[in-house]
Amino acid sequence: MFTSFLPGFGLGLGLIAAIGAQNAFVLRQGLRGEHVLPVVLVCALSDALLISVGVAGFGTLGQGGWLGTALLWGGVAFLLAYGARSFRAAWQGGARLDPASGATQRLLPVVLTCLALTWLNPHVYLDTVVLLGSIAAQDRAPWIFGAGAMTASMVFFTTLGFGARALRPVFARPASWRWLDLGVGVVMWGLAARLARG
Repeated sequence: MFTSFLPGFGLGLGLIAAIGAQNAFVLRQGLRGEHVLPVVLVCALSDALLISVGVAGFGTLGQGGWLGTALLWGGVAFLLAYGARSFRAAWQGGARLDPASGATQRLLPVVLTCLALTWLNPHVYLDTVVLLGSIAAQDRAPWIFGAGAMTASMVFFTTLGFGARALRPVFARPASWRWLDLGVGVVMWGLAARLARG
């Protein structure tokens, strides 16, 4: 069992851990202390569903032909656009965390934003459905491998969302947000370049 679960957990954690649009959003919500549990659940359950689709055999559909090409270049475009948005936010600056000020966001818009960042990102399909699904298909216990990846997702998003509280003093300074946005932009464009190179 662990010979399949642990590799699935490791691969899942490695794919999720890179700072991306979804992770940056979870981090922001955790720093603000707003609707953290619903955001963590949306991310983890979405990943579990996508990983299940990949393990069920749909991962092989995206490996070739027009669907694979569309997912690839859609992912590149999404990552470039989100990276540009992050660079613009870093350039403009001015963001800071002050939990005592600012309007509290309502739950529905937060959940809808989280769903959009998860389901409208073609890169997530490449990672969870195509890549994880393809590797799981080669394992002797693909569903246990998939369960390891799903567990990694739950552990990661729970740690990121609820662990962000410890970083509140750091992100009370506007310079910290600029560095975060700059880092997200660099990672997004780096991932886009890696995808484009195949």
